[in-house]
Amino acid sequence: MWKTKPFENREEPEDNKVNDNRNNYSYGRPAKVHSEPRFEQSSVPRPRADNIAVSVGDVENAPQVAVGGIREVEELLTKDPARVHRVLFRHVSGNPRLYTLQKIAKKNHIHVQQVDAKILDSYATPNQGIVALLHEKGVLTWDEVKQEFYEAKEKGLRKVVAVATNIEDPRNLGACIRSGLALGVDILLIPSKGMCGITPTVSRASAGALEKLRICRPDSLEATIGELKLAGYQILGLDAVTDTSLADFPFEERIVLAVGGEDVGLPPFIRKQCSTVLRIPMKPDAHSYNASVALSLGLYEFARKRI
Repeated sequence: MWKTKPFENREEPEDNKVNDNRNNYSYGRPAKVHSEPRFEQSSVPRPRADNIAVSVGDVENAPQVAVGGIREVEELLTKDPARVHRVLFRHVSGNPRLYTLQKIAKKNHIHVQQVDAKILDSYATPNQGIVALLHEKGVLTWDEVKQEFYEAKEKGLRKVVAVATNIEDPRNLGACIRSGLALGVDILLIPSKGMCGITPTVSRASAGALEKLRICRPDSLEATIGELKLAGYQILGLDAVTDTSLADFPFEERIVLAVGGEDVGLPPFIRKQCSTVLRIPMKPDAHSYNASVALSLGLYEFARKRI
């Protein structure tokens, strides 16, 4: 069912408290769920999952929309799969309908997870053993847009494709979207898993850019980058482990610029396809740049003589 669950900054019992560590993520945060007129709001208190830490974050860190129920999730997967970030299934449910929905989700390259029933209940109740977490905005498939990018060379068009991977902080992703729009990115590519979803926090951090910048989730990000390379795009990565400086780098007119997530860097499958990996000048005492800052600096260096 679709049910509205307010986000509350609740006090944890002493044995359940977690350290204020931004790298700890869990599924215990409450769900923000839409309501439909045909359903009645429940007055039953939301069940608490035992021994599940509440996600560390601010009160304003609004959670994703969560939809529970076999029929509801089936409708999303068949009619609007681009809205679905990931699907959570009850572990060892024994329900053949859930197995069928899992196959549909995988066919649409949507990340699936097997979790304990208490985790599902912490998102939405009742849920019948399945919960879908939704993006705030539907993402595009590569098939919908690829022709435009393949034809750019013969038409003499400048194209900028940004790639964001392994970004778990929604504010970071929102800032990438905001900078991408400002600095002329034509499309942002994201992987099907290993990323935070396009949550309300992403939307707020983007300051309206989310509605204007196209975001695409290819079935295979590795294959898509390979296709763009064959189409004549200059494949570039941003990483601290390289000798080539970003400053005054000779960019071509059609580029793919990729950035990795917090403390992870560029994934190997992207790094191996890069014609050049670029380093942003940085003081030796600094650990690294925030992913959105790194992407912004890379895009600025490309755009400063073109915009």
